[in-house]
Formats: sequence, C-alpha cells, structure tokens
Amino acid sequence: MCCGAFHSGLKTAPTAETLMRSRFSAFAVRDEAYLLGTWHPTTRPEQLDFDLDQQWTGLEILDRTAGGLLQNTGTVEFRAHYRWRGQRDVLHENSSFVREDGRWLYVGPV
Repeated sequence: MCCGAFHSGLKTAPTAETLMRSRFSAFAVRDEAYLLGTWHPTTRPEQLDFDLDQQWTGLEILDRTAGGLLQNTGTVEFRAHYRWRGQRDVLHENSSFVREDGRWLYVGPV
C-alpha cells in the first residue's frame, strides 16, 4: 500500500495533498485510528461509523492551494468515487488542511 508508512505512523504526510490521498486510502480500508488521528481536534468526531455497503473506488485531485512543504495551510479539491449497494456515486469536496507541530491535519470542507 502506498500509504502504509503513514497509516502505521512511521512517517507523516509531507503535504496537504499527500494527507488527503492517505486519508482516502484509510477510508477504503476503514482505518478509523488513522482518520481520527489526522483530523483536527476542533472538528473531529468522537468515532466513525463506516457503512459496510460503501466501497471507495478512486480518487481524483482537482485542485490545490498552498499546502506544500513550507506552508501551514492549504486546500485540496477532490472527487472521491465509491459504490454503495452496487450504485456508483461521487463525493466532491474542497477540504481545508492545517499543519500543526509539523503534522498536517484535515479540518473540514471549505
């Protein structure tokens, strides 16, 4: 898995886009600990309820602003493709990220 080092905690995502990609992969494998650990505490839910009928199938990055190696804020616009009970659908979001203590965190939709 490309994001295994991030999910295991061996590495942290160096950019907001990399964190977005690793979070998509975490949703695909239902890695609640990683998702909650990379969610900003001001917007993080207490737990996640994964829908077992939902399968994440692909991610498209549409745009990004800032979020680089030397920045502390950024956005990533994406389309996350999934199947739910055999029907294809897409989640489209422009997400906000911040870097705190050297770690990128997902804040929420812009």
